[in-house]
Amino acid sequence: MGTALFLVFVALGTWQVERRTWKLALIERVEQRVHGAPVPLPPSAEWQQITAPQHEYLPVTLHGRWLPGKTVLTQAVTELGAGFWVLSALEQNDGTQVLVNRGFVPAAQRAQWQDGPPPASPEAGATVRGLLRMTEPGGGFLRANDPAAQRWHSRDVAAIGRALGLPRPAPFFVDADLPGPGREAATAGASASWPRAGMTVVQFHNSHLVYALTWYGLALMVAAGGWYVARYERRQGGKPPHSPLS
Repeated sequence: MGTALFLVFVALGTWQVERRTWKLALIERVEQRVHGAPVPLPPSAEWQQITAPQHEYLPVTLHGRWLPGKTVLTQAVTELGAGFWVLSALEQNDGTQVLVNRGFVPAAQRAQWQDGPPPASPEAGATVRGLLRMTEPGGGFLRANDPAAQRWHSRDVAAIGRALGLPRPAPFFVDADLPGPGREAATAGASASWPRAGMTVVQFHNSHLVYALTWYGLALMVAAGGWYVARYERRQGGKPPHSPLS
């Protein structure tokens, strides 16, 4: 039994080491990708082949027109505080719609942006450069999205597309603006316009080293326990350790 546990724990630790190697390679690829030149948004015929390892944070360019009344606000916590992401539908020339995260607005701006861009904003001829992002289905931590009440805790593009009545929505969204050297100034200025774009945080959860050390530690404990039992039995002439219940 002890040998089997030891082998299982070692195998789990080794698996986590391999996962860590894969995750570090993925992070390196994304870091290179996010600073590359923008490319045209993949055509709708290729949307089903879009995956996070190959396309997450890909700089893209898309063209179209903003659809009036097709905007939702999703809750956000950023370096500027708590507020909302402004997600508006951009209709492309082929009749498909892409949800664009136009940026962050503080809670005080909610009423102004709930129904879409202010009247002064143009409704046609929009060009967006940004980062392709994958959908965030379900909601936030212990908080489910509630489309009927217009409470969104995550950027679930399928649910948002249904709520907005979009006939041909993309299965992803785009964070407007690209990271660059001027990002700090753009996010820090109190007088800058809303919504504040370019606030994408490129981050991957990577706790594989901790998990690997945990599994290897358990394997070491099993090995130490087996060594102690074997040593005790040798001292006792092959008798098992005394149990107070025997």
